[in-house]
Amino acid sequence: MDEFEVEVVGEPDLAEPVFVEGLPGVGHVGKLAAEHLVEELDGELVRRVYSTHLPPQVSVDEGRTQLASAEIHAVSVDDVDLLVLTGDHQAQDTVGHYGLTDEVLDIADEFDTQRAFALGGVPTGELIEEYDVIGAINDDDQREELEDVGVEFRGDEPAGGIVGVSGLLLGLGERRGLPAACLMGETSGYLVDPKSAQAVLEVLQEILGFEIDYSSLEDRADEMEEVVRKIQEMEQGTPTPSDEDLRYIG
Repeated sequence: MDEFEVEVVGEPDLAEPVFVEGLPGVGHVGKLAAEHLVEELDGELVRRVYSTHLPPQVSVDEGRTQLASAEIHAVSVDDVDLLVLTGDHQAQDTVGHYGLTDEVLDIADEFDTQRAFALGGVPTGELIEEYDVIGAINDDDQREELEDVGVEFRGDEPAGGIVGVSGLLLGLGERRGLPAACLMGETSGYLVDPKSAQAVLEVLQEILGFEIDYSSLEDRADEMEEVVRKIQEMEQGTPTPSDEDLRYIG
């Protein structure tokens, strides 16, 4: 097997789709958001990217195995076409992060993608009630549009920058002339965070002008709130991790 191999699964007819990335990271915010898009809007699998830089494992569903990969789905909603990158894993090394990002940007080029969004979370180190969305851009022309829908740009966040495919989508995208933005929902960083994922998606839908139902995410948020309540009851007085224990990877 080569370092990177792309499997062509489908060839949808898309009109200048927007590329959306949501791989695992802090709070699984980006992954939850991307998977919600695919599941709620009946996405069509169009590409799988395999790599020796992904973990050496297969997933198992009712006994059927699938080699670890990143998947790209085509989604169409309200006259908006999307290419959505999802997956259960990040690459395991620097070469893998760069190589995987180059592969997905090549695929985005195939479909004449005109802009991209990376979705993820930024850790606060504490449980929160209100979920702000923090932005980063590789093209100054995007700033006003994002600020108009409530995205905040902060000089010191995320601390340490944006690591993984989310960061490289902006960095390598800029070198290719692809405008890209990263939308990061605030999250404690301790638990899977459906509320933060919804906050990020609400910003994305306002920017692109589509509608989506959030019932399933809200149900998951209710479940997580119950988990948090039980943890708080069991661990009264237990110190929480420091900010130094948290870093953003997405």
